[in-house]
Amino acid sequence: MDKRGALRAFGAATLACTAAFTLTACKDDKKPSFQGVDVTGADYAKDIPLTDVNGQKRSLKDFSGKVVAVFFGYTQCPDVCPTTLQELLEVKQALGADGDKLQAVFVSLDPERDTPEVLKAYLANFDQSFVGLSGTPDELAAVVKDFKIYFKKVPGKAEGTYTVDHSAGTYLYDTQGRLRIYERYGAGPQVLVQDVRALLG
Repeated sequence: MDKRGALRAFGAATLACTAAFTLTACKDDKKPSFQGVDVTGADYAKDIPLTDVNGQKRSLKDFSGKVVAVFFGYTQCPDVCPTTLQELLEVKQALGADGDKLQAVFVSLDPERDTPEVLKAYLANFDQSFVGLSGTPDELAAVVKDFKIYFKKVPGKAEGTYTVDHSAGTYLYDTQGRLRIYERYGAGPQVLVQDVRALLG
């Protein structure tokens, strides 16, 4: 091969490599980078077919167009639950004009004490838009199994009292209702804000 031919071959190879790099870079740019655990495509936590405080059956489809944050707990929880709900409120506020595009959903693991009235009053302490859900023991058991949630009643010192040990993470769904991120408890509102913004695009 003469010198001119070699230069042409080198130039073509360089262009091909540049094009391949550009295409790869473009593909990578389209995939959002999450601070929490990326569970995109997970075959669990598909829906929340439970009842809200007004007696209405709910589904993730009801919140289409919003990022949905689903958290499990109970109203008499001393620390994890109020901390998480307060963080979700801070996230909503930090989003500014996009705050209404975040929907917090609190699923009670203690339907025995968390009546619709109790649940409604509890969530109102944080934000009027937060949705509280519960259900029959069978309905709740099915959802808990689908979400791989751990919870257990722990008897208290006084007769008839108890607490509930439970998983403390938050599940984030994108605006099409697809599970995308699992946020570990304690990650902080800054992490949640970044991930919610990523899901909002």
